[in-house]
Amino acid sequence: MPVMKGLLAPQNTFLDTIATRFDGTHSNFILANAQVLKGYPIVYCSDGFCELTGFSRAEVMQKSCACKFLYGSETSESIILSIDVALEERKEFKDEIMFYKKTAVLFWCLLDIVPIKNEKGDVVLFLASFKDITDTKAKAVQEDKREGISAFQTRGEKYKVADAKKSKFILLHYSTFKAGWDWLILLATFYVAVTVPYNVCFIGDDDDLTRSTTVSDISVEILFIIDIVFNFRTTYVSKSGQVIFDARQICIHYLTTWFIIDLVAALPFDLLYAFKVSVVSVVHLLKTVRLLRLLRLLQKMDRYSQHSTVVLTLLMSMFALLAHWMACIWYVIGKMEMEANAYNWDIGWLHELGKRLESPYYSIGGVNGTGNGPSIRSVYIASLYFTLSSLTSVGFGNVSANTDAEKIFSVCVMLIGALMHALVFGNVTAIIQRMYSRWSQYHTRTKDLKDFIRVHHLPQSLKQRMLEYFQTTWSVNNGIDCNELLKDFPDELRSDITMHLNKEILELSLFASASRGCLRSLSLHIKTSFCAPGEYLLRQGDALQAIFFVCSGSMEVLKDGMVLAILGKGDLIGANLSLDDRVIKTNADVKALTYCDLQCINLKGLYEVLDLYPEYSHHFVQDIQQDLTYNLREGHETHVSSFCHFSP
Repeated sequence: MPVMKGLLAPQNTFLDTIATRFDGTHSNFILANAQVLKGYPIVYCSDGFCELTGFSRAEVMQKSCACKFLYGSETSESIILSIDVALEERKEFKDEIMFYKKTAVLFWCLLDIVPIKNEKGDVVLFLASFKDITDTKAKAVQEDKREGISAFQTRGEKYKVADAKKSKFILLHYSTFKAGWDWLILLATFYVAVTVPYNVCFIGDDDDLTRSTTVSDISVEILFIIDIVFNFRTTYVSKSGQVIFDARQICIHYLTTWFIIDLVAALPFDLLYAFKVSVVSVVHLLKTVRLLRLLRLLQKMDRYSQHSTVVLTLLMSMFALLAHWMACIWYVIGKMEMEANAYNWDIGWLHELGKRLESPYYSIGGVNGTGNGPSIRSVYIASLYFTLSSLTSVGFGNVSANTDAEKIFSVCVMLIGALMHALVFGNVTAIIQRMYSRWSQYHTRTKDLKDFIRVHHLPQSLKQRMLEYFQTTWSVNNGIDCNELLKDFPDELRSDITMHLNKEILELSLFASASRGCLRSLSLHIKTSFCAPGEYLLRQGDALQAIFFVCSGSMEVLKDGMVLAILGKGDLIGANLSLDDRVIKTNADVKALTYCDLQCINLKGLYEVLDLYPEYSHHFVQDIQQDLTYNLREGHETHVSSFCHFSP
């Protein structure tokens, strides 16, 4: 499966736009349908409005935009008349008014009603914001009275479906360029992992050899610095699966994740040569911090391991890299023992190598000196030969451990080699199968879907909807069917699991009077559903099969092209129930504006549970009428005197 792109399909950004225009003090607002001439019913209210007034969303929905349920004895009659005139003439209204909360507590409110037009210039919605200015009135701070929704420039908002937009200076994390760049950085990381230990152990203070790699080292530093710049402008997928294009959010995300490691690894240590640093080995030691870039490799392992050939290549590369590091340590051990012992000491592996190559070491302090001992190239090859033969347990003995330190290190290498065999080579097949079982299932399902589309000659639009729905739902649940997974568990355990999975909907006040046994039985009939932007959850006239709870996203209720309600997280969609008349026909369409996660209670299963718990069924039938955000039963639809069409 390709790198997760996030949710990029067109989606209605109206509510998101409104929400981002409000800060914590201006989050109290409602939206009302300006096309329904009778009362201009409320189609959406924010959580802040519910907290301010004490009314639940279900109690507010479909009430008049004038919010007459907030009026009281102290509410000014003249202002009430002005509100009615402003709504009738579809003009903006802004004034201070005295409202009453559900608890009959009076509060001063700065009311701002703004008409919102569609692309044709028709007023389709009223946006009313409510700011509690009780404290301000008490202190008579006139400046605060001028704060209103106008400061957030909501005039002229368009209620429409907008394509996901991005700046031309933002890189897509799944683009071809970014994939190629990541592979280039991977190669640069391996270069660092090879050259840094080699320079520290074999080159040391040899300035001439160090200068020969300066150009490549500086090139790698430049690549790492450019990579930091790119990361500040590269999209990422949030926990909710949404692609983040906002530059500020991208910067914050990068600063709180990999920035520090990338910055340390990109420090230009080669500039120290410009300051005439005399000890070259110090620079080499400082460069070892670049090995932190290897942590990035672990983070991107999923991306690099999409194919079995890549997995095997990475495993072999890591094994060879480990052998390289061991070779560096093997040489340092031999070198340190030569420097620490007397002139006539010649039992170390370096001495043995020098004798075989007829290039012996003559004195201490002359390791790899000019004309004294084998060349660095020969010594490194011999070191790598020894560590690879030890790690693979092949060892021929022509390069062997002679001293105690060399033997101890050899034992460690052989133990590491045995571990590498157990973890890597002995489990290559298992690793690939485990890593690709889900991917294989995804590709199989995708191929079956495409074959089905081809065989039945489905139109392009329907094909696109099917593929998008499948890919998005797979990215959400990773192909795991909860019902299939839990079917073999005992009912006791399965009900506890489903209660935990569905605790959000079961915590509604609707189920407060239900016994634990009733909730456990009910939880077994709750399923998770998903709806993509533009897809219909229900059509007018359909037989209602379930009650739906919106876990995330936003939906709209439509009838004859008119928006009757806008639903969001925490809303309950369904119909009032009757234990006698169990066939319910829907009175409107329900359409997803954004990607929506839903929990649905199957009505057939719900009736079975209510029959088992008759003491609760009466409470449920009564309470659901108050808890429904929108009632879809025929006969409960909002009556309108005129129907004008939105351009959604």
